[in-house]
Amino acid sequence: MLQKLLKKTITVLIVSVLPPSSAEISSKKTATLVCVASKGFPSDWSLSWKVDGSSRSQESSAGLLEKDGLYSWSSSLTLSEQEWMESVSVSCEATRSGQPALTGHVTRQQCSE
Repeated sequence: MLQKLLKKTITVLIVSVLPPSSAEISSKKTATLVCVASKGFPSDWSLSWKVDGSSRSQESSAGLLEKDGLYSWSSSLTLSEQEWMESVSVSCEATRSGQPALTGHVTRQQCSE
């Protein structure tokens, strides 16, 4: 078992940002985006948000150990309808000490109106 753990190196994760639903925007006047990072190792990656390049503080989940031995994380960011409509790009960045940041992003133009 120890030998198997020693063979694991840093595994780069996949970062995706899911856009808000048009139903939420029209009914609640808010836009909730979800960031999902998966297939990462070890568990000490963290997620952060940027709206048009400006940082937004938001909680993210602790790494969840999956059956394949890799971890996944998630975070959500809720913007007002106005913030969403005025934004150009919303990004989620996964970071770990000593590793280059990995980013997923979505633009309002990519979403169906």
